Amino acid sequence: MISCFDAVEYLVALRKEELVVGTMTPNRYWSDLSDKPDHDLPIYGGMGKASSVALGLAMSQTTRRVWCVDGDGSLLMNLGALVTISGQAPVNFVHFVFDDEAYQTTGSQPVPGAGRYNLKLMAESAGYPEAYLFDDLEDFKTELPDIIKKEGPVMVVLKIHYPNGGPPFSMGSTKDAVDEMRNALGTR
Repeated sequence: MISCFDAVEYLVALRKEELVVGTMTPNRYWSDLSDKPDHDLPIYGGMGKASSVALGLAMSQTTRRVWCVDGDGSLLMNLGALVTISGQAPVNFVHFVFDDEAYQTTGSQPVPGAGRYNLKLMAESAGYPEAYLFDDLEDFKTELPDIIKKEGPVMVVLKIHYPNGGPPFSMGSTKDAVDEMRNALGTR
């Protein structure tokens, strides 16, 4: 398994000008490590909606790459988004799913189907042209630079764990983040 912190740290280091929509526990690390907060759109209080918001952003910002940093529990709450995303076929969309088979934010309760589902296969079945699964950090680091250049939608599932139980939970304001991103994109 991959440490959530290590995965996010690598994504932040690899990121150039991508717009990032994040949610739940992976976003708690992202918020601490990101060096471009005006290119980040954290989704607070909307579990299951990050991929839909990221799709809208990818469709409106077609010249920019959009990354969705999602959690498995969030995606499982809105599986229909996979079919919608593949149907819209945004070539600039990369969907990262941090899969620990638990609702980490609310106390690590198992998600429905823990140990039985395969999000990579679900994405492929929904029509994502590219889908990958990683449980080794070095493989992830080696392959990701080429993967993020592919035409999307692309799914990257990471089997992860949280060192020391993860960062403390805090909730910011999605509205403030939207305003900050609008200013950065000049869409105000």
